[in-house]
Amino acid sequence: MHYAELKIAWAELIAPGAPFEIDTIEVRGAPMRAYKNAPPNVRALWLSTAAYGEREYLVYEDDRQTYAQAHAHVNAVAAWLVAQGVAPGDRVAIAMRNYPEWMLIYWACVCMGVAVVGINAWWVAEELDYAIKDSDPKVVFCDAERLARFAERPAMASGRRLVAVRTDPSGDGVVAWSEVIATPGALPDIAVDPDADACIFYTSGTTGFPKGAQLTHRGCVANLFSIMFTGQVSALATARATGVMPDPAAPLPIPIALVVTPLFHVTANNCTAYAVTAAGGKLVLMRRWDAKEALRLIEKEKVTNLSGVPVMARELITHPDFGRHDLSSLMSLGGGGAQLPPDLVGKIDAAVATARPNTGYGMTETCGIITALAADFFIDKPDSAGPVMPCYEAKCVDDAGAAVTQGEIGELWVRGAQVIKGYVNRPEATAEAITDGWLHTGDVARIDADGFVFIVDRKKDMVLRGGENVYCAEVEACLYRHAAVAEVCVFGVADERLGEEVAAAVVLRPGQSLGAEALRAHCAGIMAKHKIPRYLWFLPGPLPRNANGKFLKRELREGLALGEAA
Repeated sequence: MHYAELKIAWAELIAPGAPFEIDTIEVRGAPMRAYKNAPPNVRALWLSTAAYGEREYLVYEDDRQTYAQAHAHVNAVAAWLVAQGVAPGDRVAIAMRNYPEWMLIYWACVCMGVAVVGINAWWVAEELDYAIKDSDPKVVFCDAERLARFAERPAMASGRRLVAVRTDPSGDGVVAWSEVIATPGALPDIAVDPDADACIFYTSGTTGFPKGAQLTHRGCVANLFSIMFTGQVSALATARATGVMPDPAAPLPIPIALVVTPLFHVTANNCTAYAVTAAGGKLVLMRRWDAKEALRLIEKEKVTNLSGVPVMARELITHPDFGRHDLSSLMSLGGGGAQLPPDLVGKIDAAVATARPNTGYGMTETCGIITALAADFFIDKPDSAGPVMPCYEAKCVDDAGAAVTQGEIGELWVRGAQVIKGYVNRPEATAEAITDGWLHTGDVARIDADGFVFIVDRKKDMVLRGGENVYCAEVEACLYRHAAVAEVCVFGVADERLGEEVAAAVVLRPGQSLGAEALRAHCAGIMAKHKIPRYLWFLPGPLPRNANGKFLKRELREGLALGEAA
């Protein structure tokens, strides 16, 4: 592939005076690379979309909203929040499926300098209770299922206003969504600090509880610019390589994205929704992932982009109905949340004539992507995550934190505008994850001579199940809460569909008996379904340990047969 053209295009786009010019500023006592021309905050981004007026913006089943209608609803939500005493620096939680209201509430809050707390819709009552206490939102917008969780634990609602979305209000003081959007008013005229929290997204915790990552306005708009940059640099490099330059007078295509991952994650919210909204495009929302329905929607809505976890792209192109739909509008297919298997890269390119494969590697802790790769560059290096975006410094380090030489393997550290401020109420966790502005990704990688990152292992004790991070310590803490459990070791095993599945080896206390379904039922009352071990082995003796007393997870993984699991 023409890496010389990629480097030339890259340099042109970030040069002084260019659209993606890079500036170095100091934030939180550390130098930080940032896009000089990025909006100052997310409020400026949303206000700029008023120009799109009657273009369609949000589509969900039979509901369709234009940008003008969305702006009117955002203004009403903001006016209602002001009337409730919600002010800059406060927090508002969104606990619902991917409904259009999610985005309306989100834009209203960030335009007010209010942080959005994204509640994982898969959480059970105990996990929800923890996050609500930890983040302390003044208002919680709930759909029917999440409202039922509050009914299980009424104390969670104490001192907060609950708003029922797409369901009838139930319980004292619960407000109907119709009342909220009927509120007259406009966005308050305020200045939003670039380093204020835009949103708080929870990641699985290494010690039994999720951590609320604080994504700033600066980080979120920087990620938007990284998304825009990766599209432009790929297009410009390809044009240079082929000699076919685009017509600068030609109108840009309007993006139409099928949103297939949860909006409480950066993949759907910060990457897909931000980029499509900034370009005046359309977001098509699904209640839940279903490949057959996705094919129908791509054809009906003329979807141009689908970004999900790898299993979604694979299920789409292998579905029996794949050849029965007109997918000629599709220009990009791939996503993030996990590395696309190399075989899938070529299969996507071959399956849809108009669509090019793409990937983005990133984290909640970086407000979105760290690297990105698409089209022929991805085809040429299908096992790579791509080059690091311009707003980062990057290095691979050894266990002492010293940089290794180029091409050698080490933990990937990055520093730049997209790195989070820290974790809510967790100064120790923040200090452990961020050193002088450098985020420890927990991924072991190498960087080649072209600047492409290759993820080779995971340093963190984590299972990546269908794009969801599941920390082994969190699952172990849950299993240990059962009185019959003496020892437990949780680890990931390969799964063809989801990438990895959660597995656990368990030793019971003397004289105790416990079945797999009973142990899973115990877990179901404490944590989300996707964290519950699919594979369980009940072993008779102590689990193998090393000299430091740590369980030998690799030995267990390699020595236990899936066919013998409960």
